Amino acid sequence: MSEVFSILLPLAMIFVLSMVLCALCKKLHIPFVIGELLAGILIGLIKFIPGQTVITSFTENGLSFFAKIGVILIMFSAGLGTDIKMVKKTGKAAIIVTLLGVAVPIAFGFLVACLFLNHGFSGLTSADAVKYFFYGVILTATSVSVTVATLKEMGKLSGKVGTTIVTAAILDDIIGVILLSFASGLSGNGGNVGIVILKTIIFFVVAIPLGFVFRWLFRKLSEKGMSDDFLKVIGIALAFLYAYAAEEFCGVADITGAFFIGLMLSGTKEAKTIDSFTSTLCLFFLPVFFANIGITTEFSSIDTGILLFGICYVLAGLLSKVIGCGSGALICKFTLRESTGVGVGMMVRAEVLLICAQKGIDSGMVNSNIMPFILAIILISSLVTPIILKTMVGHAPKPLPAEGEPPAPDEPLVGEIAADTEEQSSGVTGENKTLDD
Repeated sequence: MSEVFSILLPLAMIFVLSMVLCALCKKLHIPFVIGELLAGILIGLIKFIPGQTVITSFTENGLSFFAKIGVILIMFSAGLGTDIKMVKKTGKAAIIVTLLGVAVPIAFGFLVACLFLNHGFSGLTSADAVKYFFYGVILTATSVSVTVATLKEMGKLSGKVGTTIVTAAILDDIIGVILLSFASGLSGNGGNVGIVILKTIIFFVVAIPLGFVFRWLFRKLSEKGMSDDFLKVIGIALAFLYAYAAEEFCGVADITGAFFIGLMLSGTKEAKTIDSFTSTLCLFFLPVFFANIGITTEFSSIDTGILLFGICYVLAGLLSKVIGCGSGALICKFTLRESTGVGVGMMVRAEVLLICAQKGIDSGMVNSNIMPFILAIILISSLVTPIILKTMVGHAPKPLPAEGEPPAPDEPLVGEIAADTEEQSSGVTGENKTLDD
């Protein structure tokens, strides 16, 4: 049998097992990504069966290829679904929350990596500092899908805490992707900060104006009656082109290129058309991406030292967002209770955390032993956040309907966020913030 066909069985297993476990996760009210990761881990156990031919080096390479395409599509879709208008409507509070919610996790991650992987700061080289900086950048990722669903249920999504969290998450995505590109650039340029900054500036100087041109072009094509199918295919091609150009010519992470062209097209009806197609493609590539992480995750090489590092890294990942974002809210005159709610709400992680960690592993900056602890951050934050939020924020009182009138529906999200938050919490791209024009 040709080697090409050998990948079909692992793909079929991934799809079936992922769907079963995702359905189970939905019943347990935890992110679907956990189910897809568990599917990969379970399928990865096949490798330990003597004489098996299901998971081979060829099939692992094939799955890795599909996974890389999946990452680009995920980030392109995240860019398409981001609404910059929300930032203008919520003021400086979200900006301050975001900045501290990025700075503190970087500091915590860097500190933990230095203490456990370098045994302190003595003898710390610039190359080591770049690696440990990457450990901090990974922790900046946020996913508020669980938080949004919880706040919606409580009737608090359109309040001060809810709107601050949603807007800060949008900014967090943008800043996090830029930092990831910067860290990736350092790994590819021998830690030369000047070269990395110059290449990053060149990328944005070229990419942003071109993005406006493509935004105008898509609108004109739509006005001329160009078919939706044509727009969808051209949109995907543009995502791949930006991803290629970012990595090949500017040394910027490929996912940055895909994310930013999505961001440039966001807020248009053409973006919604393209995103619907991208989400359909993600139904194939997304399970493969997460399952591939599970298949390649190694648990056997975790010793006592790595375990201790991992526990502290998980704590740093969870507490840094609460401390950083919570402090930002306090600075903006939120009450202590509200500030804690903001911090806890920003603590949840999902897809982007995995993407950042995998990017670090692929670039050789991060040890692959970190992945089990990344999974722990996702699982713990997803389970704990709703419980704490309901305690700290509380339910909003609903007015009693007049006699003969139906109960009032939940308030829509401020800034005209799409009312169907169930899609945000269980859709193809959990990082995606779907917004109306």
